[in-house]
Amino acid sequence: MDVDDGAGPAMFRLVRFWSRQWAPDVVQRLDAEAPETWTVQNLYVIQAIHSASGSSDEVTVADVARQLGLDRSVASRMITEAAGDGYVLRETSERDARRAALSLTEEAQRYLASAIAFQHQAFDRLVEHWPAEDCERFSGYLRRLAGEVLTG
Repeated sequence: MDVDDGAGPAMFRLVRFWSRQWAPDVVQRLDAEAPETWTVQNLYVIQAIHSASGSSDEVTVADVARQLGLDRSVASRMITEAAGDGYVLRETSERDARRAALSLTEEAQRYLASAIAFQHQAFDRLVEHWPAEDCERFSGYLRRLAGEVLTG
């Protein structure tokens, strides 16, 4: 399909816009009493583990690396920091003792819930002036695209 309607450049403008919005100070917008450990880096790890757990009964460092588009060593360092901050439990894999099985703590779940609520609010604010059927259609297309990109 060769559609020359500017959708590709528009998508990349949106990605650049939202990457700037998701800056280190975003946690102040999530929860006024957020701890200093509520960093964007920790949130990336939390979201990656959460996403990977939907398709696997055991999440590994390699899964997080794949989710974040990083090599394993960088992902491992990020996971170590998130574990040190109390967001990730790192245990020996039941399938392969050489690997770590990752899971989220209750505090990570609280942080994730705040981030998801913020994301819902941001989307709602962006399209609040649109007709309801346009919002629903666009929302469906975004979920479809994310599902295809993140699982394919």
